[in-house]
Amino acid sequence: MDKLKYEPVSHDNKAFLKNAQKREGFSKAYNDLEEEYSLVREMLSARSKSGLTQEAVAELMGTTKSAVSRLESAGKHAPSLTTLKKYAQAVGCHLKIKFIPKSGSAKHTTRCVKQRAG
Repeated sequence: MDKLKYEPVSHDNKAFLKNAQKREGFSKAYNDLEEEYSLVREMLSARSKSGLTQEAVAELMGTTKSAVSRLESAGKHAPSLTTLKKYAQAVGCHLKIKFIPKSGSAKHTTRCVKQRAG
């Protein structure tokens, strides 16, 4: 089971972003993927806390390490809700999805359509 022990690789995300933002178009592309990066950070944090490797998560999900690697890569593809549930279960979490109103946006109203008996 030692081969399944999680050993994180050191990464200075702040330094990486500072360097990357110097490249033309990076900031726009990064901001366009904000939700995907947020999801990936949550996934990596959950896996790290669980102490599992990608191989171990893959085994628990009934998939391959490369599939888990793709899941943990922002912008590559959009995982299904079923896949996210399997990942959450594999790392010992519950999946919670919520809609958060945008700050400063106009409130949308929902009109109820009343049906009349004919």
